[in-house]
Amino acid sequence: MTVASLDAAARRFSIDISGESLQRTAGLGAPGPVNLEKALRANDRLGGHLVSGHVDGVGKVVALTPVGESWQLRIVAPRELARFLAYKGSVAVNGVSLTVNQVADRDDGAEININLIPHTVSHTTLGGLAAGDAVNLEIDLIARYVERMLSLAPAQ
Repeated sequence: MTVASLDAAARRFSIDISGESLQRTAGLGAPGPVNLEKALRANDRLGGHLVSGHVDGVGKVVALTPVGESWQLRIVAPRELARFLAYKGSVAVNGVSLTVNQVADRDDGAEININLIPHTVSHTTLGGLAAGDAVNLEIDLIARYVERMLSLAPAQ
Protein backbone atom coordinates (compact mmCIF):
# COMPACT_ATOMS: atom_id res chain seq x y z
CA MET A 1 0.00 0.00 0.00
CA THR A 2 1.09 3.53 -0.70
CA VAL A 3 -0.55 6.74 0.45
CA ALA A 4 -1.94 8.41 -2.69
CA SER A 5 -3.46 11.50 -1.05
CA LEU A 6 -3.39 13.04 2.39
CA ASP A 7 -5.80 15.44 4.08
CA ALA A 8 -4.11 16.14 7.40
CA ALA A 9 -6.80 18.58 8.54
CA ALA A 10 -9.53 15.95 8.15
CA ARG A 11 -7.21 13.18 9.41
CA ARG A 12 -7.88 11.16 6.24
CA PHE A 13 -5.78 9.58 3.55
CA SER A 14 -6.34 7.47 0.44
CA ILE A 15 -4.18 4.56 -0.65
CA ASP A 16 -3.16 2.73 -3.78
CA ILE A 17 -3.27 -0.99 -3.11
CA SER A 18 -2.29 -4.17 -4.95
CA GLY A 19 -4.57 -7.08 -5.78
CA GLU A 20 -2.60 -9.33 -3.41
CA SER A 21 -3.16 -6.94 -0.52
CA LEU A 22 -6.89 -6.87 -1.28
CA GLN A 23 -7.01 -10.69 -1.25
CA ARG A 24 -5.02 -11.05 1.99
CA THR A 25 -6.41 -8.19 4.06
CA ALA A 26 -9.68 -7.81 5.95
CA GLY A 27 -11.45 -4.49 6.38
CA LEU A 28 -10.53 -2.73 3.15
CA GLY A 29 -14.08 -2.60 1.82
CA ALA A 30 -15.02 0.65 3.54
CA PRO A 31 -13.38 3.70 5.13
CA GLY A 32 -12.62 3.43 8.83
CA PRO A 33 -10.01 3.85 11.53
CA VAL A 34 -6.66 2.09 11.27
CA ASN A 35 -3.67 1.54 13.54
CA LEU A 36 -0.49 3.22 12.31
CA GLU A 37 2.98 3.26 13.83
CA LYS A 38 6.09 5.07 12.67
CA ALA A 39 8.71 2.84 11.07
CA LEU A 40 11.85 1.95 13.00
CA ARG A 41 14.85 3.98 11.85
CA ALA A 42 18.19 2.21 11.33
CA ASN A 43 19.78 4.05 14.27
CA ASP A 44 16.92 3.46 16.76
CA ARG A 45 17.21 1.14 19.74
CA LEU A 46 15.52 -2.19 19.12
CA GLY A 47 13.42 -3.20 22.08
CA GLY A 48 10.29 -4.83 20.77
CA HIS A 49 8.83 -7.04 18.13
CA LEU A 50 10.00 -7.31 14.54
CA VAL A 51 7.10 -6.78 12.17
CA SER A 52 6.97 -4.88 8.91
CA GLY A 53 3.32 -4.05 8.23
CA HIS A 54 2.61 -6.90 5.82
CA VAL A 55 -0.52 -9.02 6.28
CA ASP A 56 0.21 -12.76 6.27
CA GLY A 57 -3.34 -13.96 6.82
CA VAL A 58 -6.73 -13.23 8.29
CA GLY A 59 -7.80 -14.59 11.67
CA LYS A 60 -11.14 -14.58 13.45
CA VAL A 61 -11.87 -13.14 16.89
CA VAL A 62 -13.23 -15.74 19.30
CA ALA A 63 -13.72 -13.31 22.19
CA LEU A 64 -12.57 -10.06 23.79
CA THR A 65 -13.15 -10.44 27.51
CA PRO A 66 -12.29 -8.19 30.47
CA VAL A 67 -9.93 -9.86 32.97
CA GLY A 68 -9.18 -7.64 35.95
CA GLU A 69 -7.84 -4.35 34.59
CA SER A 70 -6.83 -5.92 31.27
CA TRP A 71 -8.59 -7.68 28.41
CA GLN A 72 -8.07 -11.16 26.95
CA LEU A 73 -8.21 -11.29 23.16
CA ARG A 74 -8.70 -14.78 21.69
CA ILE A 75 -8.15 -15.27 17.97
CA VAL A 76 -8.13 -18.30 15.68
CA ALA A 77 -5.26 -17.99 13.22
CA PRO A 78 -5.44 -19.92 9.95
CA ARG A 79 -3.65 -23.25 9.62
CA GLU A 80 -0.89 -21.87 7.38
CA LEU A 81 0.20 -19.45 10.13
CA ALA A 82 -0.10 -21.82 13.10
CA ARG A 83 3.53 -23.02 12.94
CA PHE A 84 4.78 -19.43 13.34
CA LEU A 85 2.90 -18.74 16.59
CA ALA A 86 4.59 -19.43 19.91
CA TYR A 87 4.17 -18.69 23.61
CA LYS A 88 5.77 -15.29 24.32
CA GLY A 89 6.26 -14.81 20.58
CA SER A 90 4.97 -11.80 18.74
CA VAL A 91 2.14 -11.29 16.30
CA ALA A 92 0.67 -8.11 14.85
CA VAL A 93 -3.13 -7.89 14.97
CA ASN A 94 -4.59 -5.19 12.73
CA GLY A 95 -1.16 -3.53 12.74
CA VAL A 96 -0.65 -3.62 16.53
CA SER A 97 2.34 -5.70 17.64
CA LEU A 98 1.43 -7.91 20.60
CA THR A 99 2.79 -10.77 22.72
CA VAL A 100 1.16 -14.21 22.51
CA ASN A 101 0.33 -15.55 25.99
CA GLN A 102 -1.02 -18.96 24.98
CA VAL A 103 -1.27 -21.11 21.85
CA ALA A 104 -3.59 -24.08 21.36
CA ASP A 105 -3.43 -26.04 18.12
CA ARG A 106 -6.75 -26.84 16.45
CA ASP A 107 -7.74 -28.69 13.28
CA ASP A 108 -8.39 -25.36 11.54
CA GLY A 109 -5.27 -23.57 12.79
CA ALA A 110 -4.26 -22.24 16.19
CA GLU A 111 -6.12 -20.32 18.86
CA ILE A 112 -3.99 -17.63 20.45
CA ASN A 113 -4.65 -15.71 23.64
CA ILE A 114 -3.28 -12.19 23.98
CA ASN A 115 -3.44 -9.86 26.98
CA LEU A 116 -4.39 -6.28 26.11
CA ILE A 117 -3.50 -3.58 28.61
CA PRO A 118 -5.91 -0.64 29.08
CA HIS A 119 -3.70 1.70 27.01
CA THR A 120 -3.86 -0.65 24.01
CA VAL A 121 -7.64 -1.02 24.31
CA SER A 122 -8.20 2.74 24.50
CA HIS A 123 -5.57 3.91 21.97
CA THR A 124 -6.02 1.38 19.14
CA THR A 125 -8.94 -0.08 17.21
CA LEU A 126 -8.57 -3.38 19.10
CA GLY A 127 -10.92 -2.26 21.87
CA GLY A 128 -13.79 -2.32 19.37
CA LEU A 129 -13.32 -5.96 18.33
CA ALA A 130 -16.10 -8.50 18.85
CA ALA A 131 -16.49 -12.25 18.43
CA GLY A 132 -16.61 -13.15 14.75
CA ASP A 133 -14.65 -10.12 13.52
CA ALA A 134 -11.95 -10.74 10.92
CA VAL A 135 -8.49 -9.45 11.89
CA ASN A 136 -5.30 -9.03 9.90
CA LEU A 137 -2.36 -11.04 11.22
CA GLU A 138 1.34 -10.60 10.65
CA ILE A 139 3.81 -13.13 11.96
CA ASP A 140 7.14 -12.23 13.52
CA LEU A 141 9.86 -11.43 10.97
CA ILE A 142 12.41 -13.75 12.59
CA ALA A 143 9.95 -16.67 12.51
CA ARG A 144 9.46 -16.05 8.80
CA TYR A 145 13.22 -16.22 8.10
CA VAL A 146 13.81 -19.25 10.34
CA GLU A 147 11.06 -21.11 8.45
CA ARG A 148 12.72 -20.26 5.14
CA MET A 149 16.17 -21.34 6.31
CA LEU A 150 14.89 -24.63 7.71
CA SER A 151 12.99 -25.39 4.53
CA LEU A 152 16.22 -25.04 2.52
CA ALA A 153 18.49 -26.96 4.91
CA PRO A 154 20.01 -30.10 3.39
CA ALA A 155 18.72 -33.40 4.75
CA GLN A 156 21.20 -35.14 7.04
